[in-house]
Amino acid sequence: MMRYIFLLVGLKFLWCHCDEATHAGKIKEDKDGNLQWDHRGYLFFCLCMGRFGNQVDHFLGSLAFAKDIDRTLVIPSWRTYKNIRFTEWFKLEAIQEYHRAVLAEDFMEYLAPQHWSPGNRTGFCFSYTQDPCEMKRGNPFGPYWDELGVDFDNTINYNVAYSDVTRWKKEFPPEKYPVLALKGAPAAFPVKEENRDLQRYLQWSDTIKGEAEKYINQNFPNQTFVGIHLRNGQDWENACQHVESSTSFMASPQCLGFNNKEPVTAKLCLPPKEEILRLTQKIVLQTGAKVIYVATDKYSMVKELEETLKPQKVKVYHQDPWLPQIDLYILGQADHFIGNCVSSFTSFVTRERHVHGKPTSFWGFS
Repeated sequence: MMRYIFLLVGLKFLWCHCDEATHAGKIKEDKDGNLQWDHRGYLFFCLCMGRFGNQVDHFLGSLAFAKDIDRTLVIPSWRTYKNIRFTEWFKLEAIQEYHRAVLAEDFMEYLAPQHWSPGNRTGFCFSYTQDPCEMKRGNPFGPYWDELGVDFDNTINYNVAYSDVTRWKKEFPPEKYPVLALKGAPAAFPVKEENRDLQRYLQWSDTIKGEAEKYINQNFPNQTFVGIHLRNGQDWENACQHVESSTSFMASPQCLGFNNKEPVTAKLCLPPKEEILRLTQKIVLQTGAKVIYVATDKYSMVKELEETLKPQKVKVYHQDPWLPQIDLYILGQADHFIGNCVSSFTSFVTRERHVHGKPTSFWGFS
């Protein structure tokens, strides 16, 4: 039966027409509009591995895990040099279309004081030993929990596989452990193949969309364009020196597959300039694009690209935005995207484009 309910998003109230049977992710409120406690329990953790691309992989796997064990997901802050509220970059309502979710900041402000109060907070560490579970040791673990105002009174070590849903429910029932506060994300890196399509629930905030669309409209409105991602900083060069000893390296399954048996090549990880110019020109000729948009961590190759593509009268843009998420949005809008198979930054774009049926190519990969 259809009815109107209020949804609390951050500190704002949004009016929506919802069906409880099909909108399981909507958080219930009492008659005064306050968030209600979910007795099915909560999953809380720190996105404490790597940069944004790695964090997204962990977030998608953790979102699936929360649904599997039927606990409300306490959506963690993104972690840079400080905590970034999830809704600064993405929409909460989109996540709630998949599963019950509440922002970490709202959980701590509205629910924790009464239901997960100081003195009753247990942290959980994955370990095969009985070594001390130090939830806040090191950076970013300590700063992450500190910025949310969380101290732990007890700790528990666990060694349950995230795929063993039955054991999780049996050993950690919500009646005994209402909040599973894990030191790290309960997910694999790179994201498992079956969880890649959860990218569809990561929908950009109006702020990110607005800034990125403004750049497009000011520079190449309504033009066919190719987006490329160049990963060529010194740290990446160092990492790629070790790539050929493995059949899976960082995000390489996105192009090589999850059951790949062949070694990852150096060309795939750190493509030479000739490969970048060759493939870009090939895609420009295929698409008829007159614009190239470059996102990179170091060297944009703007001059080399413009010289190579002079016969096609192509204009190359690179802005080095204050937020890399602006680059991600623009790359997702490209008519064709060329990325680095090993990079999790590329992988974010690849998943988003796959959801919307847009083509992607990779340097050094046929």
